[in-house]
Amino acid sequence: METLANEFTNGEIKVTFNPNKCIHAEKCAQELSEVFRTSVIPWINLDGADTERIIKQIRKCPSGALNFCYNEKEHVVK
Repeated sequence: METLANEFTNGEIKVTFNPNKCIHAEKCAQELSEVFRTSVIPWINLDGADTERIIKQIRKCPSGALNFCYNEKEHVVK
């Protein structure tokens, strides 16, 4: 579900994308193409994988252009 142009949510997390920081390494799309789709708008589909897989992939973003935060409840990362 899309909320703003560069902000997406699946109810559990909110993902933000900063295009000015992106170095277009495409690590996100290569490793989790069900979520990070380069040929479809909106290009981020948080329904494409479970939240933990999405978080794991965001943490691999080499530029820091992708970020996330938990919605509402505090969540303890294992």
